[in-house]
Amino acid sequence: MSSVDHYSLLDRYPHLRRLIVGYSGGVDSHVLLHGLATHRSHWPERRLEAVYIDHGLQAASSAWAEHCAKICRELDVPFRTLRVNARPTTGESPEAAARLARYAAFSAALDSSAALLTAHHRDDQAETLLLQLLRGAGPHGLAAMPAAARLGEGWLLRPLLEVDRAELLAYARLHGLRWIEDASNASLDFDRNYLRRQIMPLLRERWPAATRTLARSAQWCAETARWLDAEADADLAHIAAPGLDCLPVSAVRELGEPRQRNLLRRWLRRLKLPIPDARQLTQLLHDLLSAAPDRQPCAGWPGGEMRRYRDALYAMPPLTGHDPDQQWVWRPNLDGWPPLDLPGVGCLQMQATGGAGLSAVALAGVTLTVRFRRGGERFHPVRRQHSQELKKLLQEAGIPPWRRDRLPLLYREEVLLAVVGLGVAAEFAAAPGNAGWQPVLEPLAG
Repeated sequence: MSSVDHYSLLDRYPHLRRLIVGYSGGVDSHVLLHGLATHRSHWPERRLEAVYIDHGLQAASSAWAEHCAKICRELDVPFRTLRVNARPTTGESPEAAARLARYAAFSAALDSSAALLTAHHRDDQAETLLLQLLRGAGPHGLAAMPAAARLGEGWLLRPLLEVDRAELLAYARLHGLRWIEDASNASLDFDRNYLRRQIMPLLRERWPAATRTLARSAQWCAETARWLDAEADADLAHIAAPGLDCLPVSAVRELGEPRQRNLLRRWLRRLKLPIPDARQLTQLLHDLLSAAPDRQPCAGWPGGEMRRYRDALYAMPPLTGHDPDQQWVWRPNLDGWPPLDLPGVGCLQMQATGGAGLSAVALAGVTLTVRFRRGGERFHPVRRQHSQELKKLLQEAGIPPWRRDRLPLLYREEVLLAVVGLGVAAEFAAAPGNAGWQPVLEPLAG
């Protein structure tokens, strides 16, 4: 631990200018912080910082924050505390709730020039692999923790992932570090603590190199996971619609079942949706692929759902209730049209165009009303000779039923100017070469 070589991971990301240590006050993160502070002359262009997450779950958390602040003053490292709500929801484990709250706070603190550095080490990696095995995880889960991953706008780096816990302890004692001992780390109620205190010592007694060997297995699983992702990306590139909006049922059926499952897992990850477990994935594939063409089946799992319409599969967060009587006033400002948030639907924006969208002249000084379909609307889109029932136009366009009532309709007084996702009214369309405004809906993130 005395060598700067342990931090060679940082050399792979020379564009990062802010290194933010996730500092809990425990021995691992203290060693990481101390080592970086000691060697910061090797990275004079970078700013070292430390952040303590106060989960608000223990009475001593404020005292721990004060300890962390004191250590950072001694090391001349800027420090701050972020407070989060880590109370678990019904059915959620306390560990998972705390982890989600912690990383959400870290993610919000990062920009494209910043990285969060955590003190995960080789023993953590081995424990994570065993926990994932006991949960029945596949290659992605067994890959455990990567040394580097994107987090929000920045990066998550684990520079000590190939260092044993024993080496960290030896470094801490050599340098006389003072750290916090969290009493909850001794509780066997938590799975990781039980594994760390009861199981790992027995494994190392029989197989002294168990930690190193398990961590190596995680690396092999990570390599396999990358290969599976590459195979799935090739399948997606071949069959998926632009933007990964949907998958054609007929093309998915042509793949063998293992490729189908691999394809869907990768598709859901790229859509930033939770992955169903093996049983749920097998069931939803059966239900959606075997349904008759005129059916519109829907299969859900915690945090996501998949629907079929005609020959396409769609995946999304679970739909929330929708009130078609909602409406908003949308006015331009000096810079154009400000984004308009539509709760439960997405963010409505106007993109400046040339020869497309609504005529900029027609919209000059106009106040729009944004509504939703209630039934009976008629619309005269570009390239149609006459107005038609909006319901029929949406059906002809192949827009899935669950989206039709959530498409924003743009009105000037009682005149329908645009149906976002379908088109603009012919009478108000921008002429070729003329300035226009194209209304676009940015859907809710998965």
